[in-house]
Amino acid sequence: MPDAYRASADSSAIALCNSADLQERHLAVPFDVVYAGQTCRAFAIRYEGRPHAFLNRCTHVAMEMDYQPDRFFDDTGQWLLCATHGAAYRPDTGACAGGPCRGGLVKIALSEVDGVVHWHTAYNLQPVEF
Repeated sequence: MPDAYRASADSSAIALCNSADLQERHLAVPFDVVYAGQTCRAFAIRYEGRPHAFLNRCTHVAMEMDYQPDRFFDDTGQWLLCATHGAAYRPDTGACAGGPCRGGLVKIALSEVDGVVHWHTAYNLQPVEF
């Protein structure tokens, strides 16, 4: 599914993946965004039945968090972990849950309609243009 496809019902919504691609507490679906003028990696996960997305940037040290491609959950499936220094975040809100984090992850608004997950642009969050 092309990243640039915009949902017809909401001009800020961009199709990200099929709902089935986000399995509960499993691998994330990565995507690229422009945040505050810089191209950044982001990721979407499913937690407690709902999709959630965040910038892939730890608040302790501004670096990507996944320890293996698209793996963010700890072994229990309860927390999102930064592989570098062990900062832990809540999967539903991105709030710091422990470790050396300085605040919460940047959350990206998602919606799920008719089997498709969409992410929503904002004043400081835009799609990467090719």
